[in-house]
Amino acid sequence: MLFKKEIEPRCAYCARGTQLEEGSVLCAKRGVVDPAGHCRSFRYDPLKRVPPRPAALDLSRLEDEDFTL
Repeated sequence: MLFKKEIEPRCAYCARGTQLEEGSVLCAKRGVVDPAGHCRSFRYDPLKRVPPRPAALDLSRLEDEDFTL
């Protein structure tokens, strides 16, 4: 599963919103709004949401002994 079932509503990934700039979204219902905001008309669009990047593996702390049985 790529996304959690309980998605926090945000205008940044609402089907009714269009990204204008980095700090604003054009909403069909409310006009220009903050991307972190939301309203009752929120409709989730999974193609607009970018999941967080996975944590990078830090191999510098590991030694050869960690990989032997």
